[in-house]
Amino acid sequence: MRVVVDLEKCQDHGQCAFSAPQVFALDENGRLSFRSAATDTFVSADLDESLRDDVEEAAEACPLQAIEVEG
Repeated sequence: MRVVVDLEKCQDHGQCAFSAPQVFALDENGRLSFRSAATDTFVSADLDESLRDDVEEAAEACPLQAIEVEG
């Protein structure tokens, strides 16, 4: 399973960080920490299946639907 975040849609609301803090985090400026690793789209490495429920909850909680779960 991988997470794909559309950083052009993302507005840093942080709902993902509340739902899946093991995967999503906000930096000291309140921005999604993945922004330092990508400009338009962030694709995670393979994540452990034990995180699936939290990651899917984060994707559903995103007000702009900027998160997709693949695999």
